[in-house]
This record gives sequence, structure tokens and C-alpha cells, in this order.
Amino acid sequence: MKKSLKFFGKTLADDRFLCTFAANLEQGQNNLISYRLYTMYWTLELASKLEDAPWPATKDELVDYAQRSGAPLEVIENLMEIEDEGDVYESMEDIWPDYPSKEDFFFNEDEY
Repeated sequence: MKKSLKFFGKTLADDRFLCTFAANLEQGQNNLISYRLYTMYWTLELASKLEDAPWPATKDELVDYAQRSGAPLEVIENLMEIEDEGDVYESMEDIWPDYPSKEDFFFNEDEY
């Protein structure tokens, strides 16, 4: 069972976040707002900056592309937070599992 934590109304399930959170609590640091910095977040706007990335790609290739294309700092930071195990990512869905697909927008192109 994966651990999760409610934080400002959102469920966080990032193990690294939870470990850092627990370690900081043991050290007597209990300012919850500072712990939000340890989690990666994606929005449609941020994810759209990687639409033209050279898929499939490794973490380093994606970071290089984001830097060269002038992507916002948040995109680069999110990519840097990915644990590098030499994985090759086929699409944005591999990085952000909740990335909405065309079906999620309920738009039927055949009707128009």
C-alpha cells in the first residue's frame, strides 16, 4: 500500500516528499508550508511546453530540451525532480500519469 498524505486538500503520494517531511519533523521543523517545495506539480500549461519534446527521451534529454526551448523554470525543476534511473519516457503520460487525454475534454471532432 502506497503512503499518502493530505496537504492543503490534495493527496500527496510522493515517497521522497514523505521521507523528507518525516526527517524534518524529527529535527523539530514543523512549518508545513515549506514542505510543499519538495513535490513536483504539473499543470496543462506547464505540460504543454513539452509537447514538441523529442519523445521518447531520457530525463537528461528532456531537461536539455526544456532549457533550450525556453520553458518556464517550473518545468525544468519538475524534470530535475524525476529520479534518474536511466528510464526512457515515451510521452508526457509517463511523467505525469494524470495528464489529460483528448477524451477527457469531451470534444467530439466528428460532429463538426
